[in-house]
Amino acid sequence: MIKAFENLEVWFVTGAQLLYGGDAVVQVDGHSQKMVDGMNESGILPVKLVYKGTANSSAEVADVMSRAEAEPKCIGVITWMHTFSPAKMWIHGMQKLRKPLLHLHTQFNEEIPWDTMDMDFMNLNQSAHGDREFGHILARMRKGHKTVVGYWKDRTTLDHIAVWERVAAAWADAQDCRIIRFGDQMNNVAVTDGDKVEAEMRLGYHVDYMPFSSVMPYFEAVKDADVDELVPGEQGELGI
Repeated sequence: MIKAFENLEVWFVTGAQLLYGGDAVVQVDGHSQKMVDGMNESGILPVKLVYKGTANSSAEVADVMSRAEAEPKCIGVITWMHTFSPAKMWIHGMQKLRKPLLHLHTQFNEEIPWDTMDMDFMNLNQSAHGDREFGHILARMRKGHKTVVGYWKDRTTLDHIAVWERVAAAWADAQDCRIIRFGDQMNNVAVTDGDKVEAEMRLGYHVDYMPFSSVMPYFEAVKDADVDELVPGEQGELGI
């Protein structure tokens, strides 16, 4: 992990359901924890992953997404559908989540065990089905997100996740920025502050107003000699 990001975390939530029984969910949980531990130990991801368990119903999805929104350290959520997770149950949760979302389309196993595969294995390992179902609901909801496709141990897959984590960290940092525009009129009036309204709607950060007269004492405190020392030479020599 990168030291600058040591107080940040990305939540990892696995989609499942109770149709296949409690034993299946226990296996899903174990696989998910192993994946999160492995990706953290890879040394590739700049922000640590925190496994937040399986989501098996609409209420559970909504609960974990609400908690992700409320947790300051959480800068984004990664979802993965281990089994077939009916995506209708993700609607309320996705409506609640405003933070960056990454959909990881992968499988726990790198290869299909053709010699030993049975119905229990097929019921448990349905990422190919569940991830497509989840992708459908995100598209239908017009939910902004990043999709990464690939085996979770592969360097290319981890590199794509790492880039998204850095973008999510930048997004989180922007939410706490204090951004000022000087010389505006009609501060916070939506019909006159078009650019600032769009910035807050699209990017999430608030741009406030300060009168330009507030800046003048700082200009006046700068001596010509200080400027000459920083930018030596006559105006003519600088081509001004």
